[in-house]
Amino acid sequence: MIISVSSGKGGTGKTTVATSIAVSIANSVYIDCDVEEPNGHILLKPEYTSVTPYKKLLPEIDTEKCTLCNKCVEVCEFNALMNAGNEIILFDELCHSCGACAYFCPEKCITEVGKVMGYVRKGKSTTGDVEFIDGILNIGEETATPLIKEVKKQTIPGKINIVDSPPGTACSMVETVRESDFCILVTESSPFGLSDLKLAIDVLKIINVPFGVVINKYDERYKATEEYLKENDILLLSKIGIDKKIAEDYSRGIIPVLKSEKIRKDMIEIVEKINSLINSKQKV
Repeated sequence: MIISVSSGKGGTGKTTVATSIAVSIANSVYIDCDVEEPNGHILLKPEYTSVTPYKKLLPEIDTEKCTLCNKCVEVCEFNALMNAGNEIILFDELCHSCGACAYFCPEKCITEVGKVMGYVRKGKSTTGDVEFIDGILNIGEETATPLIKEVKKQTIPGKINIVDSPPGTACSMVETVRESDFCILVTESSPFGLSDLKLAIDVLKIINVPFGVVINKYDERYKATEEYLKENDILLLSKIGIDKKIAEDYSRGIIPVLKSEKIRKDMIEIVEKINSLINSKQKV
């Protein structure tokens, strides 16, 4: 089972929830797909067993064979190639490694070469019995989705894979949550939290991923989020109250479930609800 954990905005506590669930349940794998700024390792403190470079395939053009026919430029959907008059120029930050230019080149003068754009790291968490996987993108890289795809390939069949998504609703978030069995959306009790939650919900509806909501840093004085969920018949998975002690522990790299049995039970209950929903849909 693949459960992604996402949020419409940063700072809602997405990684806190994702790591807390991973530590609270048996047979879990934590996968951090926030490759531009992974921080799950700060809480789970893994001992790495492998660090594998991920290479992005880029076209390399043999200028002696190239006739400047422009076919590669025409077939590139991402405008990564340009005819400069005397040569074809590659904008590698725009390249999606689709291979179309090499495939359609009539002179067969394009080969694909690997460029290291980041790393996939695997290990075992020293905080709980959790398999740990994450990706880290090299500084200066423009596109995170190729590395996210590679990290997602590391899911372990037969286990509960908790996939930590980048915040927001851009391509990296969509790629992360796509193909999940269920997505947990973490929001907060604030107008900004509700506004961005609505955007994330719209995305999940478009890509047809079932979801539910966790309200973190819950403030009972702010009722708008609960009213919105009730009006739209959206599943509220849990409410986690504001707790200064949790914030202090988090700032020291301590996962809340290690200090709070109530939060641990809440995390287990969230997974049980999701499991029940998935099983009921499979029976229909």
